[in-house]
Amino acid sequence: MNVHNIMEEVVSQHVNELYEQAKEAHSPWLTCDCENCRLDTISYVLNRVAPKYVVSGRGVTYSSNSLADDHQILADVDALALEGIRLISATKRPFHSLPRKDCELPNHEQPVFNFPTFMGTVLDGSTFEPITGATVLLTNEGIPLEMIDKTWVNPAKTFFSTRGSYSFWVKPLPAESAGIQKKFNFTIEVSAPDYEPVVYSFEVPLESEPSVQSEINSVYSLKIKDLVIFKSDIKNDMEWYIS
Repeated sequence: MNVHNIMEEVVSQHVNELYEQAKEAHSPWLTCDCENCRLDTISYVLNRVAPKYVVSGRGVTYSSNSLADDHQILADVDALALEGIRLISATKRPFHSLPRKDCELPNHEQPVFNFPTFMGTVLDGSTFEPITGATVLLTNEGIPLEMIDKTWVNPAKTFFSTRGSYSFWVKPLPAESAGIQKKFNFTIEVSAPDYEPVVYSFEVPLESEPSVQSEINSVYSLKIKDLVIFKSDIKNDMEWYIS
């Protein structure tokens, strides 16, 4: 049984139509309409509309007809699509202009060690509020690790919109065969303007698999403990007080 969200086609169609209309109108706020920006916009809208799942041809037909008659849903999709286009045009991600093949996950049939996604948050040591503008570097034996594709970066940055969070997905490493168990050691280095840097190390046991895991799985992730950093002047005051 295949479950499908029919809103994906609806949103994709409306987003692409609005991009074409904005291009024809030479809208000054439209700074890019590459495939990656369009996909970012489609994701933006899909995260903000209710899904409509179907499991059969009959369900597709019924849902498509219902959507065509529901002018409010279509108006909401258009409004969100326009909002998303404007936002993504104003805040393009670094990889947005790269060829799509450089932003897609590899899919090779060979034994590899697949890594979980690593997720964490950087907090202020005095207020425990998320920190914006921190740089988070993931290394192995002092060497920065390559990510699975160009949509993941290392070092990562923390932003206000993501409340000080960061994430990594390390590129799979070749293995001689499936079923090999191995432990990998990682180090996270965090730095931010006016803050003292912090270093955190952790170990991940893995078993090699027959092929690359080419689709992200939110269940297969590792939550890193909150990393707390202190402002330089506060740490100096604490050291003076203790001494």
